[in-house]
Amino acid sequence: MLALGLSVSTALPGSAGAVTLMDLLRGGPGKIARDRGELPPAGIVTSPSGSSAGQSADASDPEPLPRVSGPRYYNYKADSARAVNTANFGEGLANLKFSATPEIAKALEAYYGAGGKTLWVSEGELTARANAVIAFLETVDESGLDPADYSISPPAKDVTASITNASGAAATATTVEMASAPVSDAYQRAQMQFELALSAKVLAYVQDTTRGRVDPNRLSGYHDFKRKTVNLAPVLKLAGLSPDVAAYLRSREPSSAEYLALKAELARLRDEGDAAHVVRVPADLLLKPGNSSADMANVVMAIEHRASPAFKTEHAAIISAYQQTPDYTPDLVDLVKAFQSENGLKPDGVIGRATVRAMVGESNDAKIAKVQVAMEQIRWLPADLGQRYVFINQPAFMAYYHNDGVEQFGMKVVVGSKANQTYFFQDQIQTVEFNPYWGVPQSIIVNEMLPKLRRDPSYLDRLGYEVQVGGRAVSSTSVNWYGSTNAVSVRQPPSSDNALGDLKILFPNAHAIYMHDTPAKSFFNRDMRALSHGCIRLVDPRRMAAAVLGTSVDKVGEQIASGKNRAVQVPEKIPVYVAYFTAWPDKDGKVQFFDDVYDRDSYVQKAFAVTTKARAASI
Repeated sequence: MLALGLSVSTALPGSAGAVTLMDLLRGGPGKIARDRGELPPAGIVTSPSGSSAGQSADASDPEPLPRVSGPRYYNYKADSARAVNTANFGEGLANLKFSATPEIAKALEAYYGAGGKTLWVSEGELTARANAVIAFLETVDESGLDPADYSISPPAKDVTASITNASGAAATATTVEMASAPVSDAYQRAQMQFELALSAKVLAYVQDTTRGRVDPNRLSGYHDFKRKTVNLAPVLKLAGLSPDVAAYLRSREPSSAEYLALKAELARLRDEGDAAHVVRVPADLLLKPGNSSADMANVVMAIEHRASPAFKTEHAAIISAYQQTPDYTPDLVDLVKAFQSENGLKPDGVIGRATVRAMVGESNDAKIAKVQVAMEQIRWLPADLGQRYVFINQPAFMAYYHNDGVEQFGMKVVVGSKANQTYFFQDQIQTVEFNPYWGVPQSIIVNEMLPKLRRDPSYLDRLGYEVQVGGRAVSSTSVNWYGSTNAVSVRQPPSSDNALGDLKILFPNAHAIYMHDTPAKSFFNRDMRALSHGCIRLVDPRRMAAAVLGTSVDKVGEQIASGKNRAVQVPEKIPVYVAYFTAWPDKDGKVQFFDDVYDRDSYVQKAFAVTTKARAASI
């Protein structure tokens, strides 16, 4: 399940202060208050009224219920800059005032401080290499980047203009402060400022195209990545040695099949522009078999426009026979069901919001925005996902198993609800546990079980859960559910009703997220499957377990049939990407688009804007 960040607002009796759940669970002011008698202790005790410890001392339940809250989203902060030490730079560059982000500053100091020659200006003129780089940086929108982040203007030979443009040239991660200089020296100094500024642009591009413009960990507590370290030390030297500097810079771009598919889709969408044919169907249309609607003609037209060539060939007779009537006939119901199946929707023939979205699609502008976010996020992942791995795409509600570099199968999953979101991170699969126990997270104990336990302390006993206080098994009726739950643990034994079903697949992480079976199979029939407490429920867990163990589904079944709780190590650790992409290519390389179920794309887009603004403001 999901381990959430802890935050509680519950007042101490007779106190204006607040007790955090961390206090209650781990000690602190809350523990001190409890020890003073202001809060009842956990364990096997009797309440002040003399009733069972599990019973409420007051029917009005005077103790406010604590609450565990999840991670939050942040106001994104762009990279900060520091002064570049130019004291050891060559003639003309020495002692110029310039600032950059720490990594870029370090690379500038390494190259120019070691006697590196100027790359972009020579004998009072811009080099051909400089012009090639400027032209290349103007095209980075093809790679999902923003040319404004790398925009730079050469200094003009006019003295006044040269000073203005020199400042303007220092964009991205730099700050330029022109020292007072005679008019005759202004242009030369502006050229030297331009030299540093363009080098900083080149370094920023290489860094951005490798690891992304945004630090994902500054977006929210749901993002968990070790940000890539980009070796910038050799970049300027290689740029100076390359006979085609634009080709060198282009070679630093990601080259995975997924990235190239996204890049091609971005170009296609831009070429198509607003010329894309859009069929209008009301977003709130609800049409059931046997109904009639004036929108029926547009529904059929939208299906014809959006369906695959194979679909249109298979259903050509129904489409061509349609006479623009408003009746939702059995033939048209079959057509809609087939379209729903092709698009991964429940084939029930009911035309609702999800089906309309699949029929109508999104505007090209909306798709372009999703592709740009996806191209940023793919840079957060390893350049090579590996030959064997599991890829979970939360907005698609799907998990895919890859082996030998090829997708072997995909399956439906249920992910965290909007209130209990699944994190975005990567890890390694290590273990499959058969007939598992479910250790109930404190978030579920506090947020969901505690209200029931205060009303009915026998709640866990009746459901067959095991309760321990300080490692000693007790009845749930003997626990003071009005006190601290610090020493209380709850788990559900293996059974047909176990929340984890027959097995779970573990990749140990700080968020207590894993893949598992579930007795709630009906959830997989829904189109929107953000319904769990954060873990990933699999529609076919035995197949996934067999794949990661390198065994057969029958062997997995034998382990389950034994009824024994047993953990089996996978033969080799397998990367797992618990990802979040609203645009992602399928196994055939066609980019599919998904709803932004957690509204995370908007935070990435805001971070883009903050980054561009910060880079422009650092002039």
